[in-house]
Amino acid sequence: MPELVPGRLVLSELMAWAGTPGLELVLDESFRPKIAAAEQVVARAAAADTPTYGVNTGFGRLAHTRISPAEVEELQKRLVLSHMCGVGQPLDDVVVRLVLILKAASLAHGHSGVRPGTVHALLNLLRHDALPVVPAKGSVGASGDLAPLAHLSGALIGEGEIRLAGERLPARLALERIGMAPLVLGPKEGLALLNGTQVSTALAIHGWWQAQLLLDTALVAGALTVDAAKGSDTPFDPRIHRLRNQTGQGIMAAKLAKLLQGSEIRESHRFGDDRVQDPYCLRCQPQVMGACWDLLSDAAGILEREANGVSDNPLVFPEDGEILSGGNFHAEPVALAADRIALALAEIGAIAERRIALLIDPGFSLLPAFLTPAPGLNSGFMIAQVTAAALQMENKHLASPVGVESLPTSANQEDHVSMATYAARRLMEMNENLAHLLAVELMAACQGIEFRRPLRSSPPLEAAMGIVRDISPKLEDDRMLGPEIAALADAVLAGRLAGA
Repeated sequence: MPELVPGRLVLSELMAWAGTPGLELVLDESFRPKIAAAEQVVARAAAADTPTYGVNTGFGRLAHTRISPAEVEELQKRLVLSHMCGVGQPLDDVVVRLVLILKAASLAHGHSGVRPGTVHALLNLLRHDALPVVPAKGSVGASGDLAPLAHLSGALIGEGEIRLAGERLPARLALERIGMAPLVLGPKEGLALLNGTQVSTALAIHGWWQAQLLLDTALVAGALTVDAAKGSDTPFDPRIHRLRNQTGQGIMAAKLAKLLQGSEIRESHRFGDDRVQDPYCLRCQPQVMGACWDLLSDAAGILEREANGVSDNPLVFPEDGEILSGGNFHAEPVALAADRIALALAEIGAIAERRIALLIDPGFSLLPAFLTPAPGLNSGFMIAQVTAAALQMENKHLASPVGVESLPTSANQEDHVSMATYAARRLMEMNENLAHLLAVELMAACQGIEFRRPLRSSPPLEAAMGIVRDISPKLEDDRMLGPEIAALADAVLAGRLAGA
């Protein structure tokens, strides 16, 4: 049974957990005393005459309004209900599981003032795969992901809806079915559940994970295109990349060289080919893909740190007996990490689309026009490239930075926000676009290699070609390619091609 250890979360492990329905995740017992100690500090503050934000006061611009001890419990419930303003389609199951894990981990650090039972309630939802229905839209990424986290929190108190065994149910009924009573919120617990960057972070981690699969898939597609176009592997020589001193570039060059190693097609034109240099979309893959790798690596570090931090407010420090109000809920790091991922996705697609354009152009590829044996009667991959161009244009626009945007909220109390939730959420659309674009390149490159037969490509590329051919056979005469592009895109997002 996997153990949740706050502060020691790893992105790959988080994604594995999030993809597991009915995950039995157990909190490391050493954190229980820390949670209880912070709870006691909050209980004392709730009973005291001194105003403490979010414990015995209102919220935002209403922070000056004093709440009596008798109303503290009702205050937390009304806070959750008033914030359940999300709209749009619900978040995917994988993302919701990830939010539950991240929220439990953040609260378990022992600086939020919640009870241990509240953390275990989140883990209990995971165990039963009782997933709160969380609308995707409505957060500006400060003060945290208020609206979506309110829907998550509402499910705990029996409000809103829960998806259970594929059925969308009223939360109170779903809790009853799993034998769980609605949670009665204690002092500050509503605020602790609402404040935080867990939705933005979950979306960004999910987007990063898919982007990593797509980067690896793009290397496979790019290597296949090099062989289909009888390109050179000289640009991937490690001596070239050592002189540049860029980490990602060297890694990508080594992967491309390994993918092409043992190709009969490459050996067939090592001598007697009068072309001196390949176009940039082939030759400069290490430089472009390496820069994208660096962006994704940088984003991963930021997101892993965020997953292991505490983004609640105010924060409880049991060792000092103090409750300090700050701004850890501001998701700017997540927003800018998501922008990095978006830039990488746009550039991976930009160079891939140019490779598709090269393949259908006989002047560059030395292949039949539009990769069809009978150009004219057949159009071949002509419109498949148009589809790729359309998808890439969308991603170029979606890659525009979001983290630099801000609109003031809460009567200007929250006058600078991160927009991290949208910054991360748009990655899902970008990943889907890029997966379809890479599907087009994979199909076009494999078609190009068919014209090089009986010569074979390298063993890993032939294996990748086998996966493509299981979904999309060789194109002899024109047929409807749209369903094949979609099916191959699903295989790409499932990581089937990245393994090559």
